[in-house]
Amino acid sequence: MSSTTTLQKEGDPTGNNGAGQPSDGLKAGLKNRHLSMIAIGGVIGAGLFVGSGGGIAKAGPAILISYALVGAMVVFVMRMLGEMAAASPNSGSFSAYADRALGRWAGFSIGWLYWFFWVVVLAVEATAGAQILEGWVPAVPQWAWALIVMAVLTVTNLGSVSSYGEFEFWFAGIKVVAIGAFVVIGMLAVFGVLPGSDNPGAGFAHLTDAGGFMPNGWGSILTGVLMVVFSFMGSEIVTLAAGESEDPRRAVTKATNSVIWRIGVFYLGSIFIVLTLLPWNDESIVKKGSYVAALDSIGIAHAGQIMNVIVLTAVLSCLNSGLYTASRMAFSLGERGDAPKAFAKVSKNGVPTVAILGSVVFGFIAVYFNYAYKDTVFSFLLNSSGAIALFVWLVICLTQLRMRKILTREAPDKLTVKMWLFPYLTWATAAMITFVLAYMVYDKDNRETVMLSLLVAAVVLVIGVVRDMRRKAAARV
Repeated sequence: MSSTTTLQKEGDPTGNNGAGQPSDGLKAGLKNRHLSMIAIGGVIGAGLFVGSGGGIAKAGPAILISYALVGAMVVFVMRMLGEMAAASPNSGSFSAYADRALGRWAGFSIGWLYWFFWVVVLAVEATAGAQILEGWVPAVPQWAWALIVMAVLTVTNLGSVSSYGEFEFWFAGIKVVAIGAFVVIGMLAVFGVLPGSDNPGAGFAHLTDAGGFMPNGWGSILTGVLMVVFSFMGSEIVTLAAGESEDPRRAVTKATNSVIWRIGVFYLGSIFIVLTLLPWNDESIVKKGSYVAALDSIGIAHAGQIMNVIVLTAVLSCLNSGLYTASRMAFSLGERGDAPKAFAKVSKNGVPTVAILGSVVFGFIAVYFNYAYKDTVFSFLLNSSGAIALFVWLVICLTQLRMRKILTREAPDKLTVKMWLFPYLTWATAAMITFVLAYMVYDKDNRETVMLSLLVAAVVLVIGVVRDMRRKAAARV
């Protein structure tokens, strides 16, 4: 097993040499400003801009509780992951930690499932971006736009890790500025002090004036949880990227400590603005999208096109990070012997070329399926990867329970970030994630997704266990 996947009793357990260079061949090309913006923008995907309207329609103003519950879950998971990543920054992140704490079968299984999740996301986001671009330039067919977007971001990732970081810095920056401006302008309009606003400004009245704060009952909060949970996927990317940064421990610590206000401002803050500018049952929220409807109510000209630009930025950001994340997980799996060895080779620029190309090829294939077999093959891929985010978070919880003991025994000085109220809050978070998965089975709209995801997870898990058993048998010979 590579030294980057274990905590060594001697030497540096972080997997970095004394010069701050990763010992696995990757280049420390990400600057602190790159990591800071990746951390801030990592949780902001197109799902927040596009999918929030459906959640509002189901739960009303109580969707804020849904966002708060999922947000708290993500904060706790990130704190656990931050504890492990600050002690041992690694391009395989939670997969490498699961490998160490739970067994090779666990690292193999969750690593490949996570890779699978992101290569499917590549196809979803490429198609979403292509739809917007085709609307602007209809002469180019949608499938061609999808391929162009994928090709451009592949070249960016193949160049160097700093190219990825710079690209993501500006993409994430646009998202952050856009949401920040939305919150400030929206808050002024809510209280009727925004010059030229078409919205009369009802203060907080819209939170209760259309059937109360919880118009569809307590059950709608759980339904809302299922609708918003997937828009939070991506928070953990910064812990993978930290391994290629100038100061991994500082980057991870900073990102972990800032996750509370990031979720509070960008998710809860922006949805709160939508709910105070418009009644939750306003038809335009679902028809136009929550953000466009809110901007239209203020009288912002060309709100739809403005939001299209922001959504396209979010899509490209997600594509960029998705390809980076999938390739680094493939690289880590290759380094640990759980993927073809070629995946662990790096170019002279310090990027895992084969891992990037292998990931993007599957992404291209998924894009093809999205156009040729949308309701069959691609539907299966989409549904079978849908609940993997929750599997990842659950494995992080279980891994941290074991890793704390290992770190305490082998490298207590590396515990610079600690999970709060350990182990009680870790167990409580694991229980909440398990409950959400169980509720997905109960909910008819999500049952197929969780069952297919469990099926794929079971297949990968069996392969991982069999491989582990064979490896141990061979070692005994």
